[in-house]
Amino acid sequence: MRFVVLTILWLAFFHASYSQDQLIVTGGITDEKNNPIPYASVALFKQQDSTMVGGAVSDESGVFQITAKPGNYFVKITFLSFNEKSIRITKQSGPLDLGIIPLESSARQLDEVVITGEKSQMELQLDKRVFNVGKDMSNIGGNAADVLDNIPSVSVGVDGTVSLRGSENVRILINGKPSGLTLRDPDALRQLQANMVERVEVITNPSSRYDAEGEVGIINIVLKENKQNGINGTFTASAGYPEFYGGSYSLNIRRKKLNFFSSYGSDYRKSPGYNNIFQRFGDGSTSQRNTDRESSELSHNIRGGFDYFMNDKTSFTGSVMYNIEDGLNKSTLNVSNFFNDQLQNTTTRIDNEHEDETNIEAALNFKKIFSSEEHTFTADGQYIRSVDGENSDYTQTSADGTIIQRAENIALEENWFLQGDYVYPIRDGKAEAGFRSTNRKVDNDYGLEEQDAAGNWVPFPAFNNNLIYTEHIHAAYVMAGKKISKLSLQAGVRGEYSDISTELTETGEINPRQYFNLFPSVNLGYEVRKNKTWQLSYSKRINRPRFRDLLPFSNFADTRVLFMGNPNLNPEYTHSFETGYLLNWENGSVLSSAYYRYRIGVIERITQVDEDGISRIIPVNLSTQNAYGLEFNVSLSVKKWWQLNTSANFYRAITEGDYQDQNFFSDTYTLNSRTTSKITLFENLNFQTSFNYRAPRITTQGRELSSYNLDFALGKDILKGKATVTANVRDVLNTRKNRSITEIFPVDSEDQYFYSTTNGQWRPRQFRVTFTYRLNQKQERRERREDGENERDDNGGDFEQ
Repeated sequence: MRFVVLTILWLAFFHASYSQDQLIVTGGITDEKNNPIPYASVALFKQQDSTMVGGAVSDESGVFQITAKPGNYFVKITFLSFNEKSIRITKQSGPLDLGIIPLESSARQLDEVVITGEKSQMELQLDKRVFNVGKDMSNIGGNAADVLDNIPSVSVGVDGTVSLRGSENVRILINGKPSGLTLRDPDALRQLQANMVERVEVITNPSSRYDAEGEVGIINIVLKENKQNGINGTFTASAGYPEFYGGSYSLNIRRKKLNFFSSYGSDYRKSPGYNNIFQRFGDGSTSQRNTDRESSELSHNIRGGFDYFMNDKTSFTGSVMYNIEDGLNKSTLNVSNFFNDQLQNTTTRIDNEHEDETNIEAALNFKKIFSSEEHTFTADGQYIRSVDGENSDYTQTSADGTIIQRAENIALEENWFLQGDYVYPIRDGKAEAGFRSTNRKVDNDYGLEEQDAAGNWVPFPAFNNNLIYTEHIHAAYVMAGKKISKLSLQAGVRGEYSDISTELTETGEINPRQYFNLFPSVNLGYEVRKNKTWQLSYSKRINRPRFRDLLPFSNFADTRVLFMGNPNLNPEYTHSFETGYLLNWENGSVLSSAYYRYRIGVIERITQVDEDGISRIIPVNLSTQNAYGLEFNVSLSVKKWWQLNTSANFYRAITEGDYQDQNFFSDTYTLNSRTTSKITLFENLNFQTSFNYRAPRITTQGRELSSYNLDFALGKDILKGKATVTANVRDVLNTRKNRSITEIFPVDSEDQYFYSTTNGQWRPRQFRVTFTYRLNQKQERRERREDGENERDDNGGDFEQ
């Protein structure tokens, strides 16, 4: 309560100091016939150096209002198909009414206006990087996991786990909010079609405004939503090999104050894969374990909603998203065991897994703009309900006979949150405050049974339990920023109270966690010259254990290699420092960054091998870590017909810790890089090449080997620019594989020595053809006339800057 009171007093102080001395400019804009012109752009510039200090958009009555500190200014008013108008003003303080301002029609007509430029594939900013993924042709026909895997410094593992700058501890949001597609199952992002994604925002050192969750930052996936007047939309159809069929649409209907939007995507995919494991034990025995798998799934995604613009300063948005997936995964494991290179026995184990998943999300957003565009209040609420069911039938044959087993894993999740953010402009800066409350519950029931000789199903007590996970996180923050000449300073603090518990109902094990943390952030920026900016930032972050890392159950597809969770995991904390230099020029931009992260209580998966040769891979709070890195992002227009984007992240990570009287240590130097070249061969034919490289890295129990892949894409506009045909090949050389080595040297017994190599491929080379048709979107338009949002971005939710 004291925290809230101090927040209110702090804002009241800034409000009082700001209100004592200000200039309020108002006026009304009309055409030559005295009709009001709504949604005209009004900008306020300093007379001394033409620096823009404020702006507004006229409302439906043509009225506008701009607030600034006293000084000498000129007002510039622009609107499509009207001549620009400037008015010089000198006023020390108080209200200034410019009266009725008529605009003269220009000779150019609206239907003659064509904007030939397009958004860059990569937009570099100091606080974040924005990737307009629709411009990357290798994403067309793919899914959200493919989109993220094409983003610099981001990689997606074979199980769908997303990493940023080499760490899996990244917060993934959709439209600035948590989603059932990202909270529990990392592979669920493959249910979301790529053509439903507008852009991806990567924030590597977030301020106190954002959740403290995520060691290396936040990835925000922004879905498409159009606000143009009339009916606008995009329709796609795709087919490919290995077997793939998909289709989707994105549609909006805008009528004055109401905008309705809807999108739907469905695809069917069937893909082979393999995973080969070789194991050597200290007693001289070896094991070769080869798995061939075939995965197929049919998924549907539908999203719909509306925007209601009460006036030019108040809006209300509601949306619902529904996802459903039906999957069938079949794998065959062939095991050959040797001793002194002599074959001892063989075993074949077949796993038929049927997976059903449904997810429904409902979200509401309210936004109010006050006297200026910088003075805002937003409120967000969301409810999520997900059900994930996995049922497996196992058949194992060997010289000893046949074993039949079955497993069931059912998870029900409910999640809701409420958030409010208030931004108030102060002289040459702004003050912010907000709150967020999240409540989450997951009920996961797991069971494993084996059929006896009489045909009865007998449970395995060690693999039958029910985990109930509850999470209540309540947060509030205050933050202020100010610009002094070329120097910009922003500082804030976020307080988060966490109440988390896990309960194993069958065994009565309850593990509660309650803790309160303060997460400060500081951001310092300096404009060296125009288009050259330097930044230094610090933030404290938290990484709470993921739900699947808490599950004490295991997939039983391989009875001798068990991936298990740990319900006793604690959160890990990170102190993150970063400095960056942004250079912009006419044909491109360069963002170079250096960063340092100090992590405490690092969660790592370690391999333990028992006397029977069974490997258990379990996450533990193992160690501390010091990580240093250098990152470069370059966006360049080499020629009018050649666009080049490249990035590289080089880092060193030193990890050290102890677990069960054993020391774990690693010191690795590694690199991730991506280069994309897009060439316009003719006026409407584009060719794109992308190359990804991930260097080897050392772990505390071995090393991960290098990986690389090459992608091609070719796109051509047809039907007078209304449609596009795209063909792409992902992993042209079929080299994207998961390869790793695990080596354990126990100090107490040579017989416990363990060596293992893994070589696997989740999905082989893919070829796809996609047809895209655009309804009333042939050319990019001046949308501001039609929706009056003045560069507003509602899709980003709490990511509005």
